[in-house]
Amino acid sequence: MKKDKKERQLSGAEKKRLERFEKILSKMEQSGYTRHELTIDIGKANVFAIVLLVPLFLIGYGLNYLVNHRIGFLGINWLIFFVAFVVLIVIHELIHGVCWSFFTPHHFKDIEFGIMKPSMNPYCTCLEPLKKEAYIFGTVMPLVLLGILSMIAGIAVNNSNILILGIIMADSAAGDIMIIWKLLRYKSDAGEVVYMDHPTEAGGVVFER
Repeated sequence: MKKDKKERQLSGAEKKRLERFEKILSKMEQSGYTRHELTIDIGKANVFAIVLLVPLFLIGYGLNYLVNHRIGFLGINWLIFFVAFVVLIVIHELIHGVCWSFFTPHHFKDIEFGIMKPSMNPYCTCLEPLKKEAYIFGTVMPLVLLGILSMIAGIAVNNSNILILGIIMADSAAGDIMIIWKLLRYKSDAGEVVYMDHPTEAGGVVFER
């Protein structure tokens, strides 16, 4: 979320993360690292999610028609769908945390969860710097597991509930896609580069030397 911190009140958890981050920043700078921000705007991410939904539906139901010769929303239990969606949003953030925790010194103790106010976007954040591959791995896995694989499974078993959940969960990773895209576009000739979640905004920070 690309906002000036004065525009919103930080939560207690955010203040603690910011203090921790500033200590890490001080140590990194003393070690010769320079800092570059790769944050994204949550508002733009939400707009991107709305736009992304159209091609996801076209791809998902287009493939479903080619494979199963059927299209539409027949057979969807919307109550079950809503409950499943809420549960999967929680699992989405949990997947981030589990994947990143493989690469941190204290594993799951280095992971925090919360809700970003005032946008009410749930989040998972890693408190330790990571290598590029590890950062991307933890960022992309909810999209792969809950989005892409669910869409494939829904088409494979000809189940509209699974297919549409996969589409929605892929769309829920719109912010993650923006972060990955920004990270991949960032080029560095530095010998040492590490990536870290920003303590109060969506996206990350690059440290390089």
